[in-house]
Amino acid sequence: MRSTPGAARAYILAALICSFVCALPALSPGAGTPWGTLALLTALYLVCELPGRCPFFGSSVPVTAGSFFPLLLAAAFLLPPAAAVMVAIPGSLAGRVEQPPATARRVWRAAQLSLAVWAASSAHTALGGPATLGGPGGGAVPDLPYALFPACASALVFSLVLAALDGGILVTAERVPLRHAWRGLPASSLGPHLVHALAGLMMAVLWRSSYGPVSALVVLLPMYISCWVFAQYHRQHAAHRATIRALVQAVDIKDKYTRGHSERVGRASELIAVELGMDEQRMEALRFAGILHDVGKLGVPTRVLRKEGPLTPEERRVIELHPEYGHEIVRGIGFLDEARAAILHHHERLDGSGYPYGLTGDKIPEFARVVAVADAFDAMTSTRSYRRGRPVPAAVEELERCAGSQFDPRMVRALARALDRHGWSSAAGAVTSDEETFGVPRQRSGKPASAAGTADRHGRLR
Repeated sequence: MRSTPGAARAYILAALICSFVCALPALSPGAGTPWGTLALLTALYLVCELPGRCPFFGSSVPVTAGSFFPLLLAAAFLLPPAAAVMVAIPGSLAGRVEQPPATARRVWRAAQLSLAVWAASSAHTALGGPATLGGPGGGAVPDLPYALFPACASALVFSLVLAALDGGILVTAERVPLRHAWRGLPASSLGPHLVHALAGLMMAVLWRSSYGPVSALVVLLPMYISCWVFAQYHRQHAAHRATIRALVQAVDIKDKYTRGHSERVGRASELIAVELGMDEQRMEALRFAGILHDVGKLGVPTRVLRKEGPLTPEERRVIELHPEYGHEIVRGIGFLDEARAAILHHHERLDGSGYPYGLTGDKIPEFARVVAVADAFDAMTSTRSYRRGRPVPAAVEELERCAGSQFDPRMVRALARALDRHGWSSAAGAVTSDEETFGVPRQRSGKPASAAGTADRHGRLR
């Protein structure tokens, strides 16, 4: 834990002490703690987490923090709050951790889940939830309609406590500003936690039935399978992001002037997509297109990319091949979908004067028209080695002036609306590609040579 910031260590220690205090009533003589139920639930949670540590299974098992929230919520429904605290501890301490520092992360996970289960169990008990589950051994019939309210309320409390604790660790360990630490946390997790609560309620009802704890495993098995499917999806998504990150880093290393440019173009493309009302899947593909639009520079000789001074006509023709190089590089990456067309055509212009194929109007793919606007906008607003970036209003005005001839007016309007809503922040002092221009050479006086915009220090065409 030495690599963990001091504030984070203090925060984790405080959470751990709170967990211990919450568990004390269950350890006192005469507390009537149902040790048999507690031991079974604790063992089940431990068994569910252990495969992640086994080399035989590798990373193919769905074991991550919170994979088995239904089991923890079932414990919150079946046990008194002080006993429910202890269910998550062994499994959390023994489970797999993806990133260092492993010890700090395991201790934090144990404390966080213990407090969340204690809060959920307290809410469930306060709302009379245990009485709706039926008697032990099937002695009383469960009151299922009325059992839903305390179960859902407990899931809400569980979700809020997890979100509150997550925000605190972001502030102390990741140095996230207070105003951003809790943004979106409760909203993004409440839905899944309600589903987990319903599965946990099914487990609790079956546990209390005449069939006993063994019947509760009927719920656990399909939940394990669904967690496996969900984990596989997230691993695939993480692999996609890693692929894109590697490509962008390779471009950044080759052309120092593009550093940060790709990510900003991806962000601006996403802002336009939101205004256009694209669905989430297309929006993500468009963001990938923005990030990877210059990946073809990997095929351009480094001496040309880093050349100081004007390019020769032959060197300019080589530069203009980078969209085709980029398309070839990503051709075999299936998940990019429409992004491939944007990488190939983001230098096309509506009037047909662009490259590589001189497409006009609607013949240019929609994604390419979006990325062209985002690319040009970031080029104007970013500071380069030879000039300061333009103010955002001036850049938008230039885009509007070139709309209809170079840019799709609908995309320009969408970006303008997005900027009005959200604003724009470029990295201070960031230096981006000297190639990100409108394609008309800038005169020595610093004034545009024509209405098409600005050009780079090489006088290169876009």
